[in-house]
Amino acid sequence: MDSVLRAENISKSFGPIEVLSGITLDLKPGEAHAVIGENGAGKSTLMRILSGHLSPTKGSLHLDGRPITFAGPVDAEHHGIVLVHQEILLAPDLTVAQNLFLGREIRRFGLMDDRAMRERTRAILGELGVDIDPDREVRLLSIADRQLIQIACALLVPHKVVAFDEPTAVLTPIEAESLFEIIRRLRAQGVAVLYISHRLNEVKAVADRVTVLRDGQLVATRDTQGLEPLEMARLMVGRDMSKLYPEKPATASDQVVMSVRDMVVPGYVADASFSLKRGEILGFGGLIGAGRTELFEGIVGLRPSQGAIMLDGKAVNFRDARTAMAAGIVYLSEDRKGKGLLLQQNLRVNLSLASLEKFSRGSFIDVGAEDRALDSAIKDFDIRTRRRDLLAGQLSGGNQQKLLLAKMMLVEPRIVIIDEPTRGVDIGTKEQIYRFIADLAEEGRSVIVISSEMQELIGLCHRVIVMRNGHVAGEVAQSDLSEDAIVYLATGVHEGGRREPQVAYD
Repeated sequence: MDSVLRAENISKSFGPIEVLSGITLDLKPGEAHAVIGENGAGKSTLMRILSGHLSPTKGSLHLDGRPITFAGPVDAEHHGIVLVHQEILLAPDLTVAQNLFLGREIRRFGLMDDRAMRERTRAILGELGVDIDPDREVRLLSIADRQLIQIACALLVPHKVVAFDEPTAVLTPIEAESLFEIIRRLRAQGVAVLYISHRLNEVKAVADRVTVLRDGQLVATRDTQGLEPLEMARLMVGRDMSKLYPEKPATASDQVVMSVRDMVVPGYVADASFSLKRGEILGFGGLIGAGRTELFEGIVGLRPSQGAIMLDGKAVNFRDARTAMAAGIVYLSEDRKGKGLLLQQNLRVNLSLASLEKFSRGSFIDVGAEDRALDSAIKDFDIRTRRRDLLAGQLSGGNQQKLLLAKMMLVEPRIVIIDEPTRGVDIGTKEQIYRFIADLAEEGRSVIVISSEMQELIGLCHRVIVMRNGHVAGEVAQSDLSEDAIVYLATGVHEGGRREPQVAYD
């Protein structure tokens, strides 16, 4: 079968640094083709070249067998090449419908037809299996809903090729399955699908073929039939990945370091209670929107909240994140790009930001001390950077996460709360982050892991507390940890399909 889009011997350099070298890739009508690799392997750069966002330094693109040079992403869209970005690129103060039709408004008698745009928005969101009010402002939506809006935007454009860059990183399993159904529908229509994901089971389920990149080089292109996720991981990182999760540290201590009782975060969480022991890795599971993130933002002072928090048996109340850090509690946001890092600042500034008092000399900052701390962070956290003067936004997702971890560990916390620790992170970096979390517990620190990946909770945690509809639905002990147990508490669905009544909250 002829290719609809072919990249031939593509290379890309930024100054003296070559990030892609001689990559050849072809996309066929009605086929899903996955591209996998570690963070920094060149996947997103390749996708941006194929969609007109970047020009190759060497090599050529061919559309329907003919050489083509895209003048930019709009030109690529006019030729039917559409990219669903990993980053959220929406106008937050516009409504959902306004975002979908921005620059391509439906008009009637020369005026914008708001009713038609709202109806079309409802229809396409319905195809994605979600019910979002077209008149709702995007800034009020969850990250998962914003990603679904981006996917809907892409599908409005007539397309020959649809490229997805980590599309399920912020989606629940139910939302992800709706996306997979859309992909199957696109393939049935003869559309070529290019798919980047760190979730290898997902790649196995979605893709016909998979191309593996490592350090900007093409490692292999293989049919997914007969290619198991473990072999994909080995091709990605160049070593055996059969032992992804470290041994869980022993939890000999029964010392409760923090207890939370009857915590209320208005509009999100009601009457949440739990305790955390010294040296424990405590998981928080549940569907996206269950209130997990909002609960901990309330605890550390990032949201208005009410309830009793005891730290080492003493009542505390954190008015802001700085107060929580002073007490030895750090929170690593799930939104590392929006809330965790300053993407337009360099690595040194980002690293020292949460602990500036360590680097202050009167009214001045000791830049030399910051540089030495950055040297240590790059080594200790294996932050892979071409240059020390890069901006945080120029790092790959996995290396941004390592920088965020290094930043918060300079605070020397006793309690570490990590929200979605491996979202958008490759399997090799996941292994490193899991080892880091286990090491924290072995040192006697307490760790709370908020994750939408059930295997992550099962593989890492001593206990898992599950939230549903703003409430703590229950707890799963280590001896009972299983996907079935977590799903049951997260959904309230009994065997046979009977659902527990949901409790409303203020």
